Amino acid sequence: MASASLMISMDAETPDTCTTPSKIGKDRLNSAEIATTAIARSAASATSAFTPNFRMPQSYKLPLLKPSLDSLYAAFNYPESAADPIQIVRRYQRAQDREVVGFCAASLAFGRVANVLQSIERLLSVMGSEPAAYVRAFEPRRHASEFAGIGHRWTRAADLVALIWILRQMFDRSGSVEGFFLEGYDDAAEDIEGALDSFSRRALTLDLRAAYGRLPRRPGVCYFFPQPSAGSGCKRLNLFLRWMVRHDALDLGVWSRVAPSKLIIPLDTHVIRVGRCLGLTRYASPGWRMARDITASLRQLDPTDPVKYDFALCHMGMMNACGFSRASDPGRAPRDAQCPLRGFCRPRARTRQRSRRPSVRR
Repeated sequence: MASASLMISMDAETPDTCTTPSKIGKDRLNSAEIATTAIARSAASATSAFTPNFRMPQSYKLPLLKPSLDSLYAAFNYPESAADPIQIVRRYQRAQDREVVGFCAASLAFGRVANVLQSIERLLSVMGSEPAAYVRAFEPRRHASEFAGIGHRWTRAADLVALIWILRQMFDRSGSVEGFFLEGYDDAAEDIEGALDSFSRRALTLDLRAAYGRLPRRPGVCYFFPQPSAGSGCKRLNLFLRWMVRHDALDLGVWSRVAPSKLIIPLDTHVIRVGRCLGLTRYASPGWRMARDITASLRQLDPTDPVKYDFALCHMGMMNACGFSRASDPGRAPRDAQCPLRGFCRPRARTRQRSRRPSVRR
């Protein structure tokens, strides 16, 4: 089986295999081998009711998928199941350090995973062993020089200075990132769409001149604060919220006042592919509509915690098990032959409806 393409962004190139420690600590397994273990654990329940060439009709009922997805979730639900930025966040024990590191790590989660992890580590090397304390004392004029030479893809050092400065202002105003988020959070709302819109809008009204001096026409820090109302899937913000709100062997549960039921799935390229293959969305174009649509489907399986399936679906896609829109070579096994959800999926399906306002996933 091909090695896993450990990608975080939708448009990045396929990287080389990345290794992560095994649970034993003696051997180092690449992510494809880890994912293969997960596939093996869940394949039996996924295919037990079907012959190998059977394809469930398009009108299959989602509850029939639940046992297989629950098995896949359980297979990936341990801290070192795959290389991921959350492993860096988990190194910190204090809640506010995890909040700061989590926001910075999620903000940089686009591109090749090896480069993402390297960029996060470089940023954290500046912030030291107590990132929350660093943010509380941060002054752009005094600390900007410490970021010289640090960047990530198109993100420049000045954009990272602006990001830390915004976090400092959130702390000053609301005590924490959670406090700032809660100012726009409505517990009665169906999901976090309005809260995310409010969070990003208010963040970008905070002072930026101290970080940039003369403001660019569109400051690079804006990339860290997309809005659902603009059509963005808000993948990195939703990833941060998953880490902070959910609590299991993977996610950290730092926040206590946002319900997991209101989260929206981070719209990774792999989640898009698997979601379309399973018929979890009507849409073909990535954006907020698709993210909500996939989440609505998963909410039918687990109304209180629909986003718990995100990590497993994403990393199943990373190992190239999903055969969506990929033709098989003549005389060879189908491209989705290794997929634990084979029988439920529609790998050559075409979606029925496009988003009215396509959007680049941000």
